[in-house]
Amino acid sequence: MATRASNRPYHIVIFGASGFTGQFVVEEVSRVADGENSRGQELRWAVAGRNKKKLEETLSRAADRLGMPQLRIDIILADVDDAPSLADMCKKASVVLDCVGPYRFFGEPVVKACVENGAHFVDISGEPHFLELMHLKYDKQAADNGVYVVGSSGFDSIPADIGVLFTRNSIKGTLTSVESFLSFKSGTEGTTIHDGTWQSAIHGAADQGNLKSFRRKLALKPLPVVGKKLKRRGAVFYSNEVQQYAFPFLGSDASVVKRTQRYLHENLRETPVQYAAYVAVGGIASVIKLMFAGFFFLLFTKCSCGRKLLIKYPKFFSFGYFTKEGPTQKQMDESSFSMTFFGEGYSQGLDPSHGKPNVKICTQVSGPEVAYIATPIAMVQAGLTLLREPESLPKDGGVYTPGAAFSKTKLIERLNENGIRFTVLSKIDT
Repeated sequence: MATRASNRPYHIVIFGASGFTGQFVVEEVSRVADGENSRGQELRWAVAGRNKKKLEETLSRAADRLGMPQLRIDIILADVDDAPSLADMCKKASVVLDCVGPYRFFGEPVVKACVENGAHFVDISGEPHFLELMHLKYDKQAADNGVYVVGSSGFDSIPADIGVLFTRNSIKGTLTSVESFLSFKSGTEGTTIHDGTWQSAIHGAADQGNLKSFRRKLALKPLPVVGKKLKRRGAVFYSNEVQQYAFPFLGSDASVVKRTQRYLHENLRETPVQYAAYVAVGGIASVIKLMFAGFFFLLFTKCSCGRKLLIKYPKFFSFGYFTKEGPTQKQMDESSFSMTFFGEGYSQGLDPSHGKPNVKICTQVSGPEVAYIATPIAMVQAGLTLLREPESLPKDGGVYTPGAAFSKTKLIERLNENGIRFTVLSKIDT
């Protein structure tokens, strides 16, 4: 793997660099590369996409925002509809950071090109069907070719997936269950997200039936329940843990964590951790507003006409949360997140099959604005981990979740150093 990195022109290629998210990934890679170079670890990187002028503008804008001289970074022309161009891009890269979504429409050609041409692949997809389908279709070929394909390496789902592992590693004994509560903080201008994420959510909601059918066909055996069974909460409930009303989190976190726990149990014989993900929303007024928006969202996703309206008017149907313009710099600077994990387990030497859990632990993952600051940080550090820690990755290539790929690496240390913090809040032996 180290030989591959040294023999290829670029350590990292950012595909879709001129897109709304891609431009922030460019800034993050540039910032990190500057630091790596100062430590004597050269990071060779390039940007890729289908429009040279837009890519040049992205590099110019990144240089201005970072206060750097003009970035003299190579440009690769590649398009998801042009397989030879993708193959050429992947032959030049050790790691491809794919920023082109929705991934259900544009992701597979890039995965295929990476697997066939020996480049590791990282995406920031929060789309369970895409992620699980890529595992089914490309896991064996990726393993045969020594390629690591690591999906959901942005805000979806590194904080949740790596956060569960951090919680497990912070308890002396056996962690058996975890509930996470996600909270957002915004400034005076509120928070907005670019409508690309909104479109992924629309298509994901419309695809729920196909996802369930796909999972039934896989016929995977249920993971064993160790210790006390984790009870699922209702659709809306008041959480004493965070002193707010909460909903089940509808993103990919739960499915990604479950895949990680399956891998660790089946391949490393580790105790599987039960997991449930929730999002805290505040008081009763917020609950009513979100239930109203959620009702119309789910209703409109059931037909193509409704989906077209949702896509055309994101600001109206999301109460201003998703917009075609995306957030302002001030909104991003004033926004942050925290994900708090409440875990239960058994102290060292205690048999989880007997008695109630006797250890409780509370940990937290926190960081800056989720979509365009935290996500690029997570994605870039995932890519660097593939580059810098080949000896700590699973022995064989394949299609992995972040937790499965990085459980033995120093990814948590890397994230802590770059603004996504992992902390233990409390630990109690009862």
